[in-house]
Amino acid sequence: MTDATPGPAPAPQTRTPLYGERAIAEAELICFDNPRVGRAYEVAIELPEFTCKCPFSGYPDFAVLRLLYQPCPRVLELKAIKLYINSYRDRAISHEEVANRILDDLVAACEPQWMQLEADFHPRGNVHTVVRVSHGERLPC
Repeated sequence: MTDATPGPAPAPQTRTPLYGERAIAEAELICFDNPRVGRAYEVAIELPEFTCKCPFSGYPDFAVLRLLYQPCPRVLELKAIKLYINSYRDRAISHEEVANRILDDLVAACEPQWMQLEADFHPRGNVHTVVRVSHGERLPC
């Protein structure tokens, strides 16, 4: 005699790669026209869940990224920044290189008057690293 009691329904199959992985892989830095060209103002963006990998150990590195910039012709779109930043999660890259590369890419995308990126890495092995890079000349607001 067999048990005829049906078990739980099988879970639906998940597409691989997952929708978030696809969005990150397809991410582009998108900008829109600055609504106040000619006015000096600053935009502050904090990205508290940045992750990349140590190029020497392969261990994950975690950081809070703080972006402060003065737009010129274009303003960075927030979701595009989020997806772009998430694309670093599996890259083996040093703290210094990642801060400089991100700044270079953001500057190329929006051509700001001034931009500063601070990468504040979580301590690991009793070492706390903060890398600060900037571009352009800051105007008074």
